[in-house]
Amino acid sequence: MPADRLHLVRHGEVHNPRRVLYGRLPGFGLSVDGRRMARQAAEYVHGLDRPVSALIASPLQRTRESAEPFEALFGIEPVIDERVIEPTNVFEGRRMKRALANPINWRHLRQPDVPSWGEPYAQVVARVTAAMDDAWDRVPAGDVVVVSHQLPIWVTHLALSLQPTRHDPRKRRCALSSVTSFERRDDADGSRRWVEVAYAEPASTAGAVDVGAV
Repeated sequence: MPADRLHLVRHGEVHNPRRVLYGRLPGFGLSVDGRRMARQAAEYVHGLDRPVSALIASPLQRTRESAEPFEALFGIEPVIDERVIEPTNVFEGRRMKRALANPINWRHLRQPDVPSWGEPYAQVVARVTAAMDDAWDRVPAGDVVVVSHQLPIWVTHLALSLQPTRHDPRKRRCALSSVTSFERRDDADGSRRWVEVAYAEPASTAGAVDVGAV
């Protein structure tokens, strides 16, 4: 038997006083509020009263720290999976408004459907869904929690919903410490597909700084 449900959980607020696009840069851990948000996300999943059998996290500091409350509440150690990491982008370490004001950077915006400023959306979806498939098949029963990042979660949602992955980053439905839940179901033709079954924003994010990635 495979797993029962898989939850894609976004990390909490990051300590980012300069408000740069941190991407995959090291040294960006959770703020005090971010740790509270991560705890609220874990408490939400715990409150579903569903057994969690596996915990997976991106290798970046903010996701590993966001996995800690899940480890404490469910008593399971996280497995680090590079496939659910933040995508690369050429604007890492910069402030977005300043970067876009410089004409030399405009060339990076020439193909927003790819996108031309970072890792292709199709590649992100492929690696995240591969990690989801492997986790689902590896866990004999119970739920899986995957702690990841906004863009991987959002473009995976779009792709699995059969929507175009090109989008406006300002309009993503993937708040800090949000939980997007999926199940795998059988179609009439015998194939299996991921189906989103729930989305929740259990953490209070009022006043949060959320400018870390594109």
